[in-house]
Amino acid sequence: MTHTDDRLAADPSDTATASSGTAGTADTTGTANAADTAATTDPVGTDTADTTDTDPAGSGGPGAKEELRLRKLRAWRSAERVLDRPPVHLPLGERLAALAAEAGTVADLDRPADVYGDGVVAELEERVAELLGMEAAAFFPTGTMAQQVALRCWAGRTGDSAVALHPLAHPEVHEGGALGAVSGLRTVHPTTEPRLPTAREVRDFAEPFGTLMLELPLREAGFVLPSWEELEAVVAAARERDAVVHFDGARLWECPAHFGRELPEIAALADSVYVSFYKSLGGISGAALAGSESLIGEARVWRHRYGGQLFQQFPAALAALIGLDRELPRLPAYAARAKTVAGALAEGLSAAGASWFRVHPEPPHTHQFQVWLPYGADALTEASVRQAEETGVVLFRNWRPAPAGPPGVAFTEVTVGPEGLEWSAEDVRKAAADFLRLVTRS
Repeated sequence: MTHTDDRLAADPSDTATASSGTAGTADTTGTANAADTAATTDPVGTDTADTTDTDPAGSGGPGAKEELRLRKLRAWRSAERVLDRPPVHLPLGERLAALAAEAGTVADLDRPADVYGDGVVAELEERVAELLGMEAAAFFPTGTMAQQVALRCWAGRTGDSAVALHPLAHPEVHEGGALGAVSGLRTVHPTTEPRLPTAREVRDFAEPFGTLMLELPLREAGFVLPSWEELEAVVAAARERDAVVHFDGARLWECPAHFGRELPEIAALADSVYVSFYKSLGGISGAALAGSESLIGEARVWRHRYGGQLFQQFPAALAALIGLDRELPRLPAYAARAKTVAGALAEGLSAAGASWFRVHPEPPHTHQFQVWLPYGADALTEASVRQAEETGVVLFRNWRPAPAGPPGVAFTEVTVGPEGLEWSAEDVRKAAADFLRLVTRS
């Protein structure tokens, strides 16, 4: 079994299963810092941790790595049972066919395509603004650009280039220092704990800042969220300091179930909100920035300056509208099933004799969570592929080494999607036991 305050770091000394009696002692879960991970790509840009390899440095060069990548995709595409089957795994022809088949349900296909943001792109912007209860929204080709623009606009308006955010936030870990290098912004960290900052930490932070950015959920710490009351208090603390509040809501769509609030009430706490269309909605690409008419008007100017005023974007816009219609209503069910899956995983690993493991957070705050095991990342990834090849079941995908702590500890990120709704708790327990057997026999 696993134990935990779901905000504490994974410490094998206090979360060990009882089977071995010899757990380690390192503090690992959610303790990555920007210096450790700034050079990495975002392995769950598609919420699957499937597109980044974790091959050892001496695994045979680019050719061998490409072959391993293709082997993974073949195994995962052909598997009969998966917890989530992300569109990024589909062949190009299938993706084009699916988009063509569904596009007519969200737009009039006899009308002209978009040009520089009108047409279906403008319709998507209006839809997002309405869903979030904001005055306006602007479509961006990437979330990185959307947040660069938002934070740059706020720096100009507040007269303060400092942005308070978590060291595990996406701009610090996955954007190559772009806030400073591109926009001349400076980041400060009210906390280094593997959770969002508390109201006290924001209120008592020694350095001034003009903007507080909150990533909801904080993915690198385990897709963790504060309680609704804690979020309200953090925002109030920022207001006391005359700071504006920006939500990195790349995964905001799945937060209402945890907070017990609808999207407009959540977004109303912030001065601006960014949302993604491909992470949880299954879109092709793209993001939106929402806020006041004045802010979004300025953001459109900067979007053009940053190279984001693309000639046509109708495939991404159509895919986003399809995702809003199809996936957004289903996300609460995925989040609910994730709790069942996480609990069954813990039971299955414990019953199979795992010496130590961690499901984090427990229970999950959204439809995504982490699983930690005391083995090397490459051995665990190999077991994941072999399970798919030998049994047709995909329980886990890519594993990553612990960013801090002792060697020989790795974690993966689990996403529960529509396919996961078909799994019973017993299915999960059996798959967990089968996976651990593959790990220990290798």
